[in-house]
Amino acid sequence: MSRRFAAWLAWSMCAVCLSLMACSLLLIVLGRSTSLPRGWTPWIQHAVFLLGVIGAPVLGGLIASRRPENPYGWVWLGLGMSFALLVLAEPYAAYALVVDEGSLPAPRALYYVLRLGWEVSVTLVPFVLLLFPTGRLPSRRWRFLAWVLLAAGGAIVPLALLNPANGSGPVENPFALGGVTGEAISTIDLALGMVIFAAFILSALSLVIRYYGASGVERQQLKWFALAAVVGGGLIVADVLSVDLLLGAALWNLLNTATFAGFYLAVGIAILRYRLYEIDLIINRTLVYGVLTGTLALVYFGGVATSQVIFRTLTGQEEQQPQIAVVVSTLVIAALFNPLRHRIQGFIDRRFYRRKYDAAKTLETFGARLRDETDLEALNNELVGVVRETMQPAHVFVWLRSDAGPKEENKPAEQPQSAER
Repeated sequence: MSRRFAAWLAWSMCAVCLSLMACSLLLIVLGRSTSLPRGWTPWIQHAVFLLGVIGAPVLGGLIASRRPENPYGWVWLGLGMSFALLVLAEPYAAYALVVDEGSLPAPRALYYVLRLGWEVSVTLVPFVLLLFPTGRLPSRRWRFLAWVLLAAGGAIVPLALLNPANGSGPVENPFALGGVTGEAISTIDLALGMVIFAAFILSALSLVIRYYGASGVERQQLKWFALAAVVGGGLIVADVLSVDLLLGAALWNLLNTATFAGFYLAVGIAILRYRLYEIDLIINRTLVYGVLTGTLALVYFGGVATSQVIFRTLTGQEEQQPQIAVVVSTLVIAALFNPLRHRIQGFIDRRFYRRKYDAAKTLETFGARLRDETDLEALNNELVGVVRETMQPAHVFVWLRSDAGPKEENKPAEQPQSAER
């Protein structure tokens, strides 16, 4: 396959995915004013999910068109296609069965056919982990897992269409088989789902194994992926802790969409190697501002809760504390922001970036001594020592510019005054 044809094919697949998503968005807009019966997913949730997955085909098209020899981009295109089918399934059925009954053909059958995008996506997600970032398996020993995953995914797609357990949603499954056959299909479908889940766990483990065996560029790529995975995992933990109730539906949905976008961005940067080595700075800042945000949030809510208890104790009233408590807590946070940020930054640098922290302190000390040192030889020795300690080079040479007079203009402008090895 030529590079030009590969680019055309990649962007054509991306265009098909985006077209299907556009159809889904159109149905959502047309039906948003109609209330859906119980059991249907609200229109707004469809829109949020669509915004979250729209980056998958774009990422796949970008990687596959620029690096067609790497299967990783094509995996993302397949994942984007499965997402496009999935986000179209329920809006199509909801519009044809609730909003404007009979306006679209075969809503029940197409609903379950399009929903097969879920089974395709859960089969491809482990490959997103297994093949990152080179497009190859970590070693030959992982081939067995890849074949098992392909076999399970190939079997679960048709079985999901015939599984009677999949007909428990808002639309009756016209393909479901009943009786003993249906029960057997449900059992096999459940077993295959467990196999795919186990493969997902092992695929995530492969990234850890790959990281410890990687170096240079590949290690930096894995850091980008790990950062995105940690942010996504934090969002899952926040969902379990019901943080969405605290933030509100609108802000929570926006946070979900931003997390998806950040994941696509991290993977794109890692594969295309754009500004690859900035990951260490980004991880540093993420740690600092993540801890800072959590600490300030605890201070704020702790201050508000404490002032409320004090107010109730002093006044004996059950109504909320006066607005002055919120104002005071906000002012305390504003006063603590910079000092707390510097302390957290110093702690993280000492704990996770010790070599860079020591180098920065050494340079800072050298800069202070440089202002007071007048002995050129002592300064030379000090400079060599600092370079050795911070940069750790194999060899160190110091060249000092000589003060050439008017008659020495044609002589070399620089000459070595001292050298250290």
